Amino acid sequence: MGTPQPGIFAQGTRSHRHLEFVLHADRAPSAVLAALAPLRQPSVAAGGVNIVIGFSPALWRELAPTAAPAHLSEFPDLDGVPSTEHDLWVWLHGSGDDDLFDVARTVAAHLRPVASVASEVAGFVYHDSRDLTGFVDGTENPSVEEAFGVVVVPAGQPGAGGTFAITQRWVHDLDRFHLLPVTEQEGIIGRTKADDRELDDHLKPPTAHISRVVLHDAEGDEIEIYRRSVPYGTVNEHGLVFVAFSADPQRFTAMLERMFGVSGDGLRDRLTEFTQPVTGAYWFVPSLEALGDALG
Repeated sequence: MGTPQPGIFAQGTRSHRHLEFVLHADRAPSAVLAALAPLRQPSVAAGGVNIVIGFSPALWRELAPTAAPAHLSEFPDLDGVPSTEHDLWVWLHGSGDDDLFDVARTVAAHLRPVASVASEVAGFVYHDSRDLTGFVDGTENPSVEEAFGVVVVPAGQPGAGGTFAITQRWVHDLDRFHLLPVTEQEGIIGRTKADDRELDDHLKPPTAHISRVVLHDAEGDEIEIYRRSVPYGTVNEHGLVFVAFSADPQRFTAMLERMFGVSGDGLRDRLTEFTQPVTGAYWFVPSLEALGDALG
């Protein structure tokens, strides 16, 4: 069984930075591997910064075809859900922006011969892990102990020990949302705002956020994903960097289809009236062993 990148599960960090890179058109696979070689063991860097490295489906197939899962897929084509896939994703998180800044510059310097920074977003933990709407985020997450079974591709399959990831940047319209009475806000989310209790079924609309994103299989059991989202932003633009991991990327697609009203039941997540995605990408996050084998 491969070892998943430990930064996926590292808790307690309050500063986050997401870098996406696009490869130069004239780069050779050998040059990409050489540039990535110093990052072959992403974990905790000097200064306590966790590093997680993800690859676009196309790039991972190119660099490590024998370690690519059969169901490694591109971001879905859904109306209102932009696809902005780049080649590499590096997620840094730690205790302070100063260390993250230094490590981000070092990562970018390693990759500069073959890639350019296409996107950079700095995120942060807001109060007691709340979204900027004021509601607790990630309540439905499995525990860290349970998350391994949710996230990790099982042994015996191509890509074992790795995981699939989705990243999206959502822009909130907080002014409109906060004008609503708190009871209406709670109906949009499906939980109470102050103490994070799930609304009773007779009070929770079918268009509530948690009604749309909590998935169930044919037997009624919950199909889980592992979220590591954080808020981001400035006074003028702010929202959520949505990050989640799963052993099966189809869970992400099913969730997006239910949110945007194309899952067949005609219902749409009402939260999408107040926040919109402006980026979207799927990534494969290989195990430490697969990463080491690819990079030599």
